[in-house]
Amino acid sequence: MDSKTNQAIGVFDSGIGGLTVVRALMERLPFENIIYFGDTARVPYGVKSVETINRYAMQITEFLLKKDVKLLIVACNTMAAVAYRAIRDLSPVPVLEVIEASAKLAVSETRSKAIGVIGTPATINSNAYARAIHQLDRDAKVFSQACPLFVPLVEEGWLDHEATKLVAEEYLKPVMAEQIDTLVLGCTHYPLLKPLFQDIVGANVRLIDSAEAMAEIAADLIHRENLGNTSRQSPDYLFYVSDVPYRFQTIGERFLGRTLTRVEMVRL
Repeated sequence: MDSKTNQAIGVFDSGIGGLTVVRALMERLPFENIIYFGDTARVPYGVKSVETINRYAMQITEFLLKKDVKLLIVACNTMAAVAYRAIRDLSPVPVLEVIEASAKLAVSETRSKAIGVIGTPATINSNAYARAIHQLDRDAKVFSQACPLFVPLVEEGWLDHEATKLVAEEYLKPVMAEQIDTLVLGCTHYPLLKPLFQDIVGANVRLIDSAEAMAEIAADLIHRENLGNTSRQSPDYLFYVSDVPYRFQTIGERFLGRTLTRVEMVRL
């Protein structure tokens, strides 16, 4: 009997946005233990240099590997875009990242092959989504838009606020002009704006939620590699952060959709 199966899944993010991924994992894999690390002291990553993002990603990877996780999930699109190779090279356990997960889903869903991608400036400038999509389908057309204001608006709790709606309409205008039929929400904060986005783009555009896509791919891998936790007890959820910012609890619980228990602060 392999003792590996009861080890936790390690999930990490630049802040608390990755809790949308944790939420999707909890729903899809209800018996898995999860350890989360959010780099709340150094967020946002979306505007930082490639070198800095890589350095932070290495520190977090080492921290989670010391916790003996059986699988690493890079929930942060920015880290996935910039540091995925370095993380994978460092890790003895499988590493999954949100970009490939969303790209697969987008390619399988699109009918017209016109795909929109929205994300932070670092994610969009890295071109990682366009690359991942083109690797799966050379004929796909990708239209990307950096949306730096969405993260602060979500953290402000302005999910159906008039200001957020105006900003979203402005950002989505050029993408919608390309007649896309699929829109990738390339940031873990964006699932909270899904109803608003759907209103703006209309019922015919399929939204690709990176959190849901990630949970599906993680479930597949766990099944394929026989890594599933065989214990049917209620799982352990541990949350580590590098700072407990003002309103952390409120925002975190909005992302997670449940109470945040067992939050510990660590210095990397």
